[in-house]
Parts: sequence; C-alpha cells; structure tokens
Amino acid sequence: MKAFVRRNAVFIGVVISGLALTVLAVRSLGAPAGDVLVLLTLAGSASLAAGGLGVVVLRTLRRKSLRTQIVAVAGVALLTTTSGVVVAAVGMFISSHDLKAMFVVLAISVSVALGGAVQVGRQIGEGAQGVRDLARHLASGIGADAAELPPLRSAPELQQVADEVADLPRRLEELRQRAEALDRSRRELVAWVSHDLRSPLATIRAMAEALDDRMVTDADTVARYHHQLRRDAERLSALVDDLFELSRINSGSLDLHSERIDLRSIVTESVSSITHRAESKGVLLRAEVAAGLEVDTPVAELSRVLRNLIDNAVRHTPEGGTVEVRARTDGDVVHLTVSDECGGIPEPDLDRVFDVAFRGDAARTRDHQGGGLGLTIAKGLVEACDGDIAVSNADRGCEFTVRLPRVS
Repeated sequence: MKAFVRRNAVFIGVVISGLALTVLAVRSLGAPAGDVLVLLTLAGSASLAAGGLGVVVLRTLRRKSLRTQIVAVAGVALLTTTSGVVVAAVGMFISSHDLKAMFVVLAISVSVALGGAVQVGRQIGEGAQGVRDLARHLASGIGADAAELPPLRSAPELQQVADEVADLPRRLEELRQRAEALDRSRRELVAWVSHDLRSPLATIRAMAEALDDRMVTDADTVARYHHQLRRDAERLSALVDDLFELSRINSGSLDLHSERIDLRSIVTESVSSITHRAESKGVLLRAEVAAGLEVDTPVAELSRVLRNLIDNAVRHTPEGGTVEVRARTDGDVVHLTVSDECGGIPEPDLDRVFDVAFRGDAARTRDHQGGGLGLTIAKGLVEACDGDIAVSNADRGCEFTVRLPRVS
C-alpha cells in the first residue's frame, strides 16, 4: 500500500485537490449541502468507473507505441470527464434540450481533444523514430556522422536525447584513445621499470662479486664501491616506494588526514629538501610565497607533490638555469606553481606528461634518474586532495600549476 501511494502520490494529490476545489466552488454558489453531496456522488462514481476502465486499457497498451499510449491517455481523460458530466446532468434532471446542447458541446470538445492527442502522439512518435534512425546510422560503421541525417524537429527532451546519442561516437573515440594511451603507458612502465631495476641490480651484483672475490683491495676503490652500492640500493628503494604509492593511488586506498596549514612553511620545507641537489647541479632554486596562504589538505601528500614537482624541475633544468616555486590566490583557490627552464615540452606530449612512465624526448631525459612515476604520483595525490594539476609551456621552460581550495 505504501509503495502504491509513493508511486501515485502526484495523482492522488491532484484528485484530492480537485475534489476540494469543486466542493468549495459549488458551496460558494449557495447550493444546498444535500445537492452538493448527490452531485459529487454521481459524478465521482461515474468518473471512478470510467477511470478504472481506463487504467485497465492503459495497462494493456503499455507495450504499444508512444503514439498509441498518448491517444489512449487522452481518451481515458475525456471518457472520465464525459461520463461524470453526463451522469451528473442526468441526475440534475435538466431539460432534454439542454441535455442535447451539452452533448453537442461534449462531442465537439472530445473530437478536438482527440485530434490534438493524435497530432501530439504523431510528433512524439516521429521524434522517437528520428532518434532510433540516428542511433542505427551511427552504429552502421566507423566514420558515420550525425550531420548526414536531416535535423530532428521534435520535443526538447527528445532533441536532448538525440544530441546525447550524436555525441556518443566522439566520447567513445576519446575513451578508446585514452584506453590505448593507458595501455601504452603500462607497456612503457614495464619497460622502464625493467630497465631501472636491471641497471642498478647489475651494478650491485658486479661490485658485490668484485668485493667478495677480493678483486678490489685498494681502500679508496672499496669505499667508492660501497658508496655506489648504497646509492643503487637507495635508488631501488625509491623506485619500490613509487610503485607502492602508485598502487595505493590507483586502488583508492590512500589514508588521508587533512589539516589546516600555512603554505609558506610546507613550500620552504620542500625546497630545503632539494636545495643541496639543485646546488650540486648548478641550478638556482628559489621560492616566493606570500604569508597567510592557508589550505586544508593532507600535509604529507602535499609535501610529496611539491618534492616531486621540484625534483622534476631541477632534473630537467640545465646548469645555470632557475627553478621557481610561487603561490598566489585567485578567489577561493590557491595556485601553486613550479616553473623550470627545461626548454619546454612538445605540444603533442603535454597531454601525456602525467601518464605512467612518460619521460618525453631526449632533451628532457638527459638525467636518467627516477622511474618516470613522479608526475603520475603527483597528479594522483593532488586529485585525492580535491585539487587539480596542469602543465603548460612558459618562456624558457614549462610550468606545473597545482590548484587547491583556500581556507579563508
């Protein structure tokens, strides 16, 4: 019963409101309460009987065309109205002349209403047919274009459906291209990881064998071997950490704890962690962040994003270049920008910069450190923090911009 009421709440509300308005209207004319009750009983009984018959008819026709159902709905409404009026008129004992006049008026009204219903049903049916023809045309083969069909002239709702159907090939093509790009990225990831694992492992094995066989006895050389072993082990550990972080991002298992922080402090800390590397490479690293810029975000994740972006900028900036970290506000959004002097990124590669294992052309891969996962991880972490990240070419290099909600 409750389910029936929920499904038909609008219908029940309209019926009750109509009855209440009818009673008020009749009472306002000064009609006796007894006459009002008789009139409502006669008209209501006839209308309910006709309406019940109409419900049976509509349930029978529910699998028919829209045109048929619209005409049936109009017919049921007219039958309900006509039966109520006729029974009420007969019960009121009006003259035969007035009764005939009423029948003439009803006949004209019913004819016009049914004709309008047929016309509306025809238009909706043609619109639905147009949408079906459009879908069949687009499904006929690759290269099918919605513009090859005549424009659809129908109700706005059907036009919206047609527009969505017409836009499906474009969206499917985008999804296909994206799937191909992801598959290509996965293959590149396997190749890069295999290379980045094999190289340090080969070095570690060769040096370990040399030390184990006492082929190297000079103290300076032994110390250099130990230093190289430690560096390769750290490189492998960093690669494993990146793979683990990427796995957590892709699986949605990040454990994020947001807190209100001053952006200047976190930028200063991130810059300080990479300053030594920048100085050893001859790259000037500087930051410009106004005081009082606060964001509500996970600190550890944002720190890693900044370190990845700054490290990437330093790695691709030649000696004598400059890497800048800047922050500004734009309304309720904080823009955090890391710019370098890498020479820019080719336009076709801009959309792939955040793909797994992407490293670009030789100009951007002069430094082979890293597993090609830093920017992918940065993008995943920024999006997990309810922000977004973008890249664009600047005068002498490129800019990575992180946008985060500002805390007022």
